Amino acid sequence: MTTVRLDVKTEAALKRLTLRRGQTKSEVIRDAIARLAGEEGEQVSTYDKLRPFIGVIDSGGRQLSEGTGQKLRELLEKKQHARRSG
Repeated sequence: MTTVRLDVKTEAALKRLTLRRGQTKSEVIRDAIARLAGEEGEQVSTYDKLRPFIGVIDSGGRQLSEGTGQKLRELLEKKQHARRSG
């Protein structure tokens, strides 16, 4: 476990990101580190790339499997649009 101290400006930016992305501070920080690692040439697994999207859909208990590709595509487009707008 690691503890990180942030200045006021960075803490405010982190809070905005958590609200906009619907993630915890830890998730936002992990994603940022994964992106930086990717830019540095480290391999990031497909799971790590998709982790923010895993489990975001609730079927309400129903076992739905029809049209999952389209539903995922719409969700990803919606999330991408939210990032651009925010």
